Amino acid sequence: MAGYLVRRLLNYIVLLFVATFLTYLLASLTFDPLANLLGRNPPPSAGVLAAKREALHLDDNPVLRYFQWLRDVLTGDFGQTIAAGSVNDELWRRILVSLRLVVLGTVLGAVIGTLVGAYGAVRQYKIFDHIATVVTFVLLSIPVLVLAPVLKYLAVRVNQSTGSTFFEYTGETSTTLSPGLWNEIIDRAQHLVLPTLVLLLFTLGSYSRYMRSSMLDELNSDYIRTARGKGLTRGRAIFKHGFRTALIPMATLFAFGMGAVITGATFTERVFGWYGMGDWLIYGITSQDVNITMAVSLFTALSVLISGMLTDILTAALDPRIRV
Repeated sequence: MAGYLVRRLLNYIVLLFVATFLTYLLASLTFDPLANLLGRNPPPSAGVLAAKREALHLDDNPVLRYFQWLRDVLTGDFGQTIAAGSVNDELWRRILVSLRLVVLGTVLGAVIGTLVGAYGAVRQYKIFDHIATVVTFVLLSIPVLVLAPVLKYLAVRVNQSTGSTFFEYTGETSTTLSPGLWNEIIDRAQHLVLPTLVLLLFTLGSYSRYMRSSMLDELNSDYIRTARGKGLTRGRAIFKHGFRTALIPMATLFAFGMGAVITGATFTERVFGWYGMGDWLIYGITSQDVNITMAVSLFTALSVLISGMLTDILTAALDPRIRV
């Protein structure tokens, strides 16, 4: 199993290199980082522009610039922004902001969606299955850019009708907060509810439908009937054999769905005023800042790489054949 995981890790590292190289090349060829400086009033002098161009190595070959960027990243330096600030100063804070959203929303959505899909397959064409099908199709048909404002509007209405501020829908924390650790924990949890719920619902729909389909395939398999014939109860045969086998393709979905979740988090952060990696990506693209865009792209690629490794470990645990 160790050899299998090492080979998978090497594959992911190669894919990470290719993804960052292509992103850097595309950004270098299409971005004009000095465009924002030219739009200022008064515009900077020719000497300032020349110094900025030299500092950002804009006249160097894009391929050579990529390897210079890669060398610096491996030493922990993600470069300078166009505004002459350090990317490192913002990077780690924004990563923590995004991880709070993405990890919690993704894990809860994947777990709940998987359980709903599995139970819907077991109760095929029963009332639970019909309700789950309608709800998940509705969730799948609503993009995050619509779902987030709708939940925000509902939260405002609930707060107004109850005369409370239970749902906090702007920012990571309140600007006016009573001192004390417990007050801060409660406040941050209130701000976390709505954006986490958006990502949870965004994830739940797809996982539920895939798991239902996978589970139905296993329920009709010969080995389930064989297990029943050997004396296992229906519930034990389904849980011990069918459910475990149906989880294998779900593990793959988790790895390749991570990119979509991070994309969904981009819109969620903008709607709820969370200044994480998604919000930073939009800023980096609109300001045509290569280093900011690459920092976010690297974070996204690493997230997919890590989720892929977790998927490989989970798949090996579920399917003994992979261990050999």
